[in-house]
Amino acid sequence: MHVPYKKKEIHQSKDLYGIDFHRFLELQSILNHMEIAQELGITLGEVHLLKKKIERT
Repeated sequence: MHVPYKKKEIHQSKDLYGIDFHRFLELQSILNHMEIAQELGITLGEVHLLKKKIERT
């Protein structure tokens, strides 16, 4: 079965937006959005997208 490149890459990679997803979950309970963005080196928009993805799962 043919798997598109992006889907294959997502399943092989353990991080999202170049960050460790489990680390994000740990920080989410301790820090606010701005602090998470600064700690992980991502934008506020990416923090919001990650939080939405968590809510959907």
